[in-house]
Amino acid sequence: MKKFNNTYIFIYSTVLVVVVAAILAIVAVVLKPFQQENMKAEQMQMILSAANIEVERADAPAKYEQSCKKALIVKADGSVVSEDRVAAFNINIKDQYKQYKSGNKDAQLPVFVCTQDNGAEVYVVPVRGAGLWDDIWGYVALKSDMNTIESVVFDHAGETPGLGANIKDDPKFRKQFVGKTIFEGDEFVSVSVQKRVGDKLPHAVDAVTGATLTSNSVSDMLQKGLNFYVPYFKTLKK
Repeated sequence: MKKFNNTYIFIYSTVLVVVVAAILAIVAVVLKPFQQENMKAEQMQMILSAANIEVERADAPAKYEQSCKKALIVKADGSVVSEDRVAAFNINIKDQYKQYKSGNKDAQLPVFVCTQDNGAEVYVVPVRGAGLWDDIWGYVALKSDMNTIESVVFDHAGETPGLGANIKDDPKFRKQFVGKTIFEGDEFVSVSVQKRVGDKLPHAVDAVTGATLTSNSVSDMLQKGLNFYVPYFKTLKK
């Protein structure tokens, strides 16, 4: 068997690492545009899903262009900063939520106005929060009365499969929100996630079984996230 000295092994290993790193870097550069497009398509699919417009990921961009032709950028005081649809879609929601929660009054978030196939308009807004293990997020769609929930969609970065992950995976959890209301008269009350409430309460849904902390996190996310938009909602309710 041929033996190699330490210098040869070191040089060979170094060259191999450099070559592999270069290949991975090239692959990452080549794939980046595709990854970005896929992320955009996923966001569009979530917005549409919240608006009760169900499409496959591949069909989301075309359907989004057809159904969500209006988007706004608003501040927490209810003022509309811009009606630039592209800018609204490209807002870094995670960053703006951090600014809002830290007390920055200049934080800006989007509102997506989507038209369903029956001609009804719904207003879709993003919400973000901290789950049991990592971030949770989603979209909430309101009917034109700015009070009644049309639908919701949630996602997460690391909730427990079969438990907290059911905020995304269990369609029954999502369906509970349909028809719930976020105002009691003129007072914002949000929608809470509680144990064993059934469909009796207008502002509450059943918690995910075995996932109390994640359920509480969803309640907190909705309370804080929707509260940002309350002044804007009230301008439309007048």
